[in-house]
Amino acid sequence: MKYAKMIIAALAMMAGLLTSCKSAQNLAQVKDPTMDSSQFVNITDVVPDAILEIRYYSTYNFVGARIDGYEEPVALMTRQAADSLRAASDDLRRQGYCIKIYDAYRPQRGVDHFMRWSRDLTDTVTKAYFYPYLTKKEVFDGEYVATRSGHTRGSTIDMTIVDMKTGKEVDMGGTFDWFGIESHPDYGGGNPETLEFQQTVPTFTSEQFYNRMVLRAAMLRHGFKPLDNEWWHFTLKDEPFPDTYFNFPVRTLK
Repeated sequence: MKYAKMIIAALAMMAGLLTSCKSAQNLAQVKDPTMDSSQFVNITDVVPDAILEIRYYSTYNFVGARIDGYEEPVALMTRQAADSLRAASDDLRRQGYCIKIYDAYRPQRGVDHFMRWSRDLTDTVTKAYFYPYLTKKEVFDGEYVATRSGHTRGSTIDMTIVDMKTGKEVDMGGTFDWFGIESHPDYGGGNPETLEFQQTVPTFTSEQFYNRMVLRAAMLRHGFKPLDNEWWHFTLKDEPFPDTYFNFPVRTLK
């Protein structure tokens, strides 16, 4: 009986230590602001009709592998950015479009994965599909990929629009994550500021430029700012965490 009590006491002590360790671990995560997802939301909870094609959860991306930190094919944003995105989505819906999301919040561990890929000069498996005219160095020099990404601050999104009548993506004259001048909003003779178009590239049309501007105008009307070298990329002007680069994984928030 005496030994049984001693064993029970020892087990209770071990359970207490395990609980203390877990509590300490949870506390450490809370104290690390980059692991705090409390101010983020699932975009589809805010914009239920958003279509998701989360490229970095798949292998169809410029790295050619699932990116670190993407545990589920979901899209997350800060609450403020998601609310503004909802307003832009409603605007576009009135014009006959719904939004399609390629990427939103991106953990720093995902950006670190990009960096490791950049250093392996022998890995050019996806070059023909995403950067046929550039070297890996030029991809980074041209700021198509950065060591610090606005996506990691939680208020940036990569997206396009879908025609609700046809169910097809609108022709933007280029694809997501194509690294080159073809992805610049002013490519082919267009002026995003005046909306004037004077064709300078035979294969890029006024309709493709106009489609880019439909997306751009809606996002700008609702508080986002564009990027000079990617027609699909927008960041909330008044982002709530301008100096925090988060690192919690991409998975459904409960």
